[in-house]
Amino acid sequence: MSPTEERNLGMIAHLVPAVLLPLSAGTLGFVGSLIIYLIYKDRGPFVRAHAANSLNVQIITAIALLLSSVLMIVLVGFLLYPLVIVVATVIHVLGAVKANNGEWWTPPLTPQLVR
Repeated sequence: MSPTEERNLGMIAHLVPAVLLPLSAGTLGFVGSLIIYLIYKDRGPFVRAHAANSLNVQIITAIALLLSSVLMIVLVGFLLYPLVIVVATVIHVLGAVKANNGEWWTPPLTPQLVR
């Protein structure tokens, strides 16, 4: 796989969740990352790293959205839920820019659950 293809797939691994996350209220953001990770993880380390980072962001986002849903009982979750979606979308856009520039990047505040 050429470096350009790796950069493009790394960028797509972040852009698809950045688009799907707000459109689906946080439920479908992981799909693009998971597909790219499963199909291309053995074809290049750059694609694997960015797809894994994208999945890690999605896992943390899902946990935060679940907590926000529970906190809707005390009305705090109604503010927290959209904030989580906005922050995750911004992180994915930053990841897409870094991948497009060919930079290795680890998202902030995201543990490495998928490697």
